[in-house]
Amino acid sequence: MSLQMITVSNNIALIQPGFSLMNFDGQVFFFGQKGWPKRSCPTGVFHFDVKQNHLKLKPAVFSKDSCYLPPLRYPATCIFRGSLESEKHQYIIHGGKTPNNELSDKIYIMSVVGKNNKKVTFRCTEKDLVGDVPEARYGHSIDVVYSRGKSMGVLFGGRSYIPSAQRTTEKWNSVADCLPHVFLVDFEFGCSTSYILPELQDGLSFHVSIARNDTIYILGGHSLANNIRPANLYSIKVDLPLGSPAVNCTVLPGGISVSSAILTQTNSDEFVIVGGYQLENQKRMVCNIVSFVDNKIEIREMETPDWTPDIKHSRIWFGSNMGNGNVFLGIPGDNKQATSEAFYFYMLKCAEDDVNEDQKTLTNSQTSTEDPGDSTPFEDSEEFCFSAEANSFDGDDEFDTYNEDDEEDESETGYWITCCATCDVDINTWVPFYSTELNKPAMIYCSHGDGHWVHAQCMDLAERTLIHLSEGSNKYYCNEHVKIARALQTPKRVLPLKKPPLKSLHKKGSGKIFTPAKKSFLRRLFD
Repeated sequence: MSLQMITVSNNIALIQPGFSLMNFDGQVFFFGQKGWPKRSCPTGVFHFDVKQNHLKLKPAVFSKDSCYLPPLRYPATCIFRGSLESEKHQYIIHGGKTPNNELSDKIYIMSVVGKNNKKVTFRCTEKDLVGDVPEARYGHSIDVVYSRGKSMGVLFGGRSYIPSAQRTTEKWNSVADCLPHVFLVDFEFGCSTSYILPELQDGLSFHVSIARNDTIYILGGHSLANNIRPANLYSIKVDLPLGSPAVNCTVLPGGISVSSAILTQTNSDEFVIVGGYQLENQKRMVCNIVSFVDNKIEIREMETPDWTPDIKHSRIWFGSNMGNGNVFLGIPGDNKQATSEAFYFYMLKCAEDDVNEDQKTLTNSQTSTEDPGDSTPFEDSEEFCFSAEANSFDGDDEFDTYNEDDEEDESETGYWITCCATCDVDINTWVPFYSTELNKPAMIYCSHGDGHWVHAQCMDLAERTLIHLSEGSNKYYCNEHVKIARALQTPKRVLPLKKPPLKSLHKKGSGKIFTPAKKSFLRRLFD
């Protein structure tokens, strides 16, 4: 095993925990940026070009008949072939988080439809499911098994938001383990069936899964309900006769306690497990070899690479499988230095360079640490707030360079604006603040001048006040303009002088009556 640091030619803050890498015939592609795709790369998929330890991100293109693929973090991905002997393959993508922290329940199929020396063209199609449709989730696994000349997808584990009836402002992003059901998905007909296996009692997330012929092996994982990483090893065998499928689960000895590990394949019967966590606050620095001999699985420790001091002392790490026995790793930069990068990256080579990627055995794992930041700074928390802006892309070949001037004026086109000098609403890290919010931050209209929109969160408005103002037609002034509005308020109305009745015009005590001319003069005087 060899560890090499990767340098970058541009700002690749797009690469953050939760991304995925896909290998098509030796070419690696990046998927899962934290923010919405920019106009300079509307697909959000990039060619992950590493040459001589130097990384470049080049925007990828899709065919015109492709559906939109949102930038999903922590999805379940796997390779799908028409048969075990087929060399051509596709990628299955299910679930994951959107930049708005919504969870997806959709299945996408990624395939290559065109390729030349400089450009690869993808096609993405969305697969509709019927039957027992898996709920939206992330941190789970999806694999493909082959039995009796047929294939079937196997989906297991993951986390999902608590039911909407239980979600409040304080617990809006609270998640729970998905039920430990096993879903069989027929990609040809779009049918999904759920199976309850007595051996699987607890939900697991961020486990490692290995698909081998008609069997799925589940290793490790984290149980959120019990806050443990059980050292379990499950074998799920799927038989596909002409009738109904048969699904059986067996508990095997020799499991390991690990979550969020990265799995890479080094040869047809051997895999390497890298990274992960053994405790909530402790990375797992040990690597394991998983080998298959006579259809029996064996897990043993192997010699670890020479980890750098930065890797040893970092609180988190994340990464993904690049294929060919290579693993891409990232750690946070040193925030103590003013010029520090957000992340440092390494490539770990677990096999010789001549490893053939066209291998029959298919692999899958949740190939990055879970997005840290909601409850703890480690893998099993929910959000790690780093900027995800792409400041530039390398402009060689025929690819366009990134230019901020190409971006739309967000102050005129959407909710993602800077509403005031202290506005802290970020498109890449925004999460619901009010229980009434769904997809976008709540905004309210300031009536000063020509009017403008401001975020209710930035104005420190209570949700009750926000609802009250939105229901009525009252004018509202933001924090910056409320003083101006108060200064321009109309003065209080002064009551007019009361006109005396005509009979009071008679001079008291004199007995005289005013002449008509005097009455007219006095009337004009009082008026």
